[in-house]
Amino acid sequence: MKTTLFALMGFSVLFAQAPAPPKSNAQPAAGAASAASAGFDVKKMDPSVNPCADFYQYACGSWLKNNPVPADQSRWGTFEDLAERNRAVLHEILEDAAKPAANRDSATQKIGDYYAACMDEKAIDAKGLAALEPELDRIRNLKDKSQLAEEVAHLHRNGVAALFEFSSGQDFKNSSEVIAQADQGGLGLPDRDYYLKTDAKSVELRQKYVAHVERIFELAGEKPERAKADAAIVMKIETGLAQGALDLVSRRDPEKVYHKTTSRELAALDPDFRWNLYITASGAPAFQNLNVAWPDFFKALNAEIRSVSLDEWKTYLTWHLVHSEIPFLPTAFVKENFGFYGRTLTGAKEMRPRWKRCTDYTDNQLGEALGRKFVERTFGAEGKARTLKMVDALEKALGQDIQGLAWMTPATKQKALEKLKAIANKIGYPDKWRDYSSVAVKRDDAIGNGFRADEFEFERQLHKIGKPVDRGEWDMTPPTVNAYYDPLMNNINFPAGILQPPFYDNRMDDAVNFGGIGMVIGHELTHGFDDEGRQFDAQGNMRDWWTPEDGKEFESRTACLVNEYSKFSVAPGANVNGKLTLGENTADNGGLRVALMALLNTIGNDRKQIDGFAPDQRLFLSFGQVWCENTREEAARLMVQTNPHSPPKFRVNGVLVNMPEFQKAFSCQATQPMGSANACRVW
Repeated sequence: MKTTLFALMGFSVLFAQAPAPPKSNAQPAAGAASAASAGFDVKKMDPSVNPCADFYQYACGSWLKNNPVPADQSRWGTFEDLAERNRAVLHEILEDAAKPAANRDSATQKIGDYYAACMDEKAIDAKGLAALEPELDRIRNLKDKSQLAEEVAHLHRNGVAALFEFSSGQDFKNSSEVIAQADQGGLGLPDRDYYLKTDAKSVELRQKYVAHVERIFELAGEKPERAKADAAIVMKIETGLAQGALDLVSRRDPEKVYHKTTSRELAALDPDFRWNLYITASGAPAFQNLNVAWPDFFKALNAEIRSVSLDEWKTYLTWHLVHSEIPFLPTAFVKENFGFYGRTLTGAKEMRPRWKRCTDYTDNQLGEALGRKFVERTFGAEGKARTLKMVDALEKALGQDIQGLAWMTPATKQKALEKLKAIANKIGYPDKWRDYSSVAVKRDDAIGNGFRADEFEFERQLHKIGKPVDRGEWDMTPPTVNAYYDPLMNNINFPAGILQPPFYDNRMDDAVNFGGIGMVIGHELTHGFDDEGRQFDAQGNMRDWWTPEDGKEFESRTACLVNEYSKFSVAPGANVNGKLTLGENTADNGGLRVALMALLNTIGNDRKQIDGFAPDQRLFLSFGQVWCENTREEAARLMVQTNPHSPPKFRVNGVLVNMPEFQKAFSCQATQPMGSANACRVW
């Protein structure tokens, strides 16, 4: 069960999170560093490596050797390590909140009882599928395909991601207006290409997925023959949906996922699906216009509705209902789910302890209630103040960078500077906390709690339709170890969870902090000017503010990055997708360059060495160590197929090979691997 944010183009995040980190109790586990030891440290380096041959190995070599991937993880790095420390704090909060007490406030009761219900594995096992039976009966009792629309709306309200996605979002061409949005969805595998690729590994993975679906049906009480047939039906329907879906690279182009239309025109695209019944049952307010992200998907959906029998649709909906609720089903379901989605897809060897999973579910579904208590324990006003000071330094440096670009004309520079000046900065946590008072949470109803939390979020999103945009809203919870830029809001967002070592450490020199959180800030600022962000103006409207000449020059320069990163390989037959990762690669390259400029502006002529390294060298080392990570091959293969970020090694070496400032700092020659006579540069 998972409530997902609905974003067509999506905001640009620093890091796509893996399933969470290793073993522990209330205290950090073996392998999880304390805050004091988690930051920059020259002991993490491997000085036997030539920095001009492989800087990533030079900066991280000792750390990589001493930090293998824990058994319950698919990858382990500094992001996961910090997330583990944050999770330990959340665990303590939830353990305290779960203790029944007459003086618990409403938020404490909700997060505490949600967590306690999730942790009561014995009660969940004893109930079996009883809590799901009313929902399963609704599906069994469907009499006609005309009823599919109302049932899908009901499932969507309960957080079940069947058939497609429906929610709200800003109008790409009028960012002050919130409209309804409909988008592709309804798949059990990570992406449409998993259904369509014909290489041996893809075929094998599909076979394992079908076998997994079959075993889930058996656990739900079906006989083996029926379960096998039903699994084949699920694969048939999902393949049909995948064939109508838009690929991940194409979805990065805002123009391709923006098709503003009327509800009547949507109904004409998909006449066999009763959209009027769906909209009414969803609880959406009346609306005239919506964005149909990819109309061809809904044409394919209509063909599916016509060709697939009602009994087959019941099978598909049953699968997605059970699949959605597996976290709160008996142990056998949870283990089988891990076997495919954990072991097969990502290479994890063991399931994470239950307390970690329940902590994450609470953060996912009641995130600001839990996050408020996290902030009270970990982050104060001084945290906001020092981060804003660095943001100011980075914004000034990016302004200098834009003004100094030889390839950009004055007209486009002026528009770029206007956009930079308009970027809003959100630090740590919301100014106004979300109100969960309408969400009923019961200590003995894990599935029901999930349904009600999902329904709250679904309604919250739909109730935005036709309302003014809330520019103070956050799309990440405060403990999250990440950051993001939102092109429609034109703002950068830094949750409290990331404003800690190794990203920011008030015990460290400026060089280390600019290489860590400074690069993060620069990365997010640069997203406003990557291949997606540049298509939106200062107000967040999709509009071309570039001269034709500058647009062509930008595309030529980004093509250099596409070619560079496409050559990086993580395993035989698995290369980085330079087009899919272009936005993040652009932001990495621009972000570090701007961070270096901001550092030099801050320290002036001070070139004092620390640990034998000059400030610019320490900035590069700090940047490298932020990305120290070991990754299982399965997870690496999954990443290059679905993730818009490059793997950590190439986020480091791919950037530095393009920086003459790095080559000068470490005396690298153009003939060495980390030197380049033909470096790529956009910003």
